[in-house]
Amino acid sequence: MSDKVPMTAAGYAVLEAELKKRQSEDRPRIIAHIADARSHGDLSENAEYHAAKEEQSHNEGRIAELEDKLARADIIDISKLSGDTIKFGATVTLIDEDTDKKAVWQIVGEPEADAKKGRISITSPLAKALIGKTKGVSIEVVTPGGAKAYEIKKIEWK
Repeated sequence: MSDKVPMTAAGYAVLEAELKKRQSEDRPRIIAHIADARSHGDLSENAEYHAAKEEQSHNEGRIAELEDKLARADIIDISKLSGDTIKFGATVTLIDEDTDKKAVWQIVGEPEADAKKGRISITSPLAKALIGKTKGVSIEVVTPGGAKAYEIKKIEWK
């Protein structure tokens, strides 16, 4: 899987910080837990030891995942993007055609998507429906709650 993972510089920095913390803080702490639990004798019935080994496995798996994402990162500088067509990095203002509610979403890489902060993954159904569209166009998206229709009001690069 050598596909590039598009992300913003901010998204890259967040992943990099998590990787550093997992390598320099979590890894040594878990190794110390394992050594401490091991000193308590019989490992076959030592729940503390097994929990620490499981935590180690989870941490090492996440480290490998982060290293992979960072190695495949395609950092996109949104400040250099422009245009009238929606693509990665665009901040899009939508109006729900049923409720007239306004929603603003930025299309970002999967690792940095956070709906609470208004960032949706490029792989999400809404982003897929938006890519390539322009202001004034209506789109329909099938969501878990049913089909929704939106009008694209504004496209920004910020």
